[in-house]
Amino acid sequence: MPGLVFLKLGGSLITHKDKVHSARLYMLNQACEQIARALADDPSLRLVIGHGSGSFGHVPATRYRTRQGVATAEEWCGFVEVWQAARALNIIVMKALHKFGVPALAFPPDAQAIAVDGKLAAWDVTLIRTALKNALVPVVYGDVLFDRKRGGTILSTEELFSSLAAQLSPDRILIAGTETGVWQDYPLRQQVIPCITPANLAEIDETLRASEHTDVTGGMRSKVHSMMELIQNGAVHEVLIFSGIEAGNIYSALTGKQSGTLLTRD
Repeated sequence: MPGLVFLKLGGSLITHKDKVHSARLYMLNQACEQIARALADDPSLRLVIGHGSGSFGHVPATRYRTRQGVATAEEWCGFVEVWQAARALNIIVMKALHKFGVPALAFPPDAQAIAVDGKLAAWDVTLIRTALKNALVPVVYGDVLFDRKRGGTILSTEELFSSLAAQLSPDRILIAGTETGVWQDYPLRQQVIPCITPANLAEIDETLRASEHTDVTGGMRSKVHSMMELIQNGAVHEVLIFSGIEAGNIYSALTGKQSGTLLTRD
């Protein structure tokens, strides 16, 4: 879809990851203000927003190992607990978007999609397409899904974006987190890799492995590999991984300026 951009607001950006159920409201409001400004400045911009679960969903997800599967009564209670936590953060995000006048609608993945063995198998995006055609902003988020093999599982925002990209063909995917980009010298964090292509991916893979943090849906290495696969498959032209902390960075990314690490075909 021409002019379509996917934007992820990382869980580490919009929540305090060391405080359970604690949103970083200042950062969230700052992000939403920039989103509203970008949409106002470019009426042709079509946007899908995704957000992580941060300190909301990851805590019960880790406790119950929900991503690995759901079978027992206790695990199904955990499934619901993860759902409640993810939904609670989504409500906060939606309120912030509406506060700044963004015409956003939530599309909870658990009500629309199904997985098979931890991978998204079916997702009818007809309603998301309809929202986009009417200049509305669909919002998705990392969430629990029913799984035909595992009973239940969890899919990250990047995994949801991968499925959506295959069906909607966005021009760009923007991933706003707390890191300046993909670090070449983690954990020193002094030199960002400006560009990642299929040609240099293998060369930097060990660096990515070293920078991987604890996360029930994977860390930086997982993000880079899943996004590069989309680029190689032709589902998206480029992906930008950047910091959403600095004021103005999200607006700049939405309006085509580059900071952080650019993933591209060449």
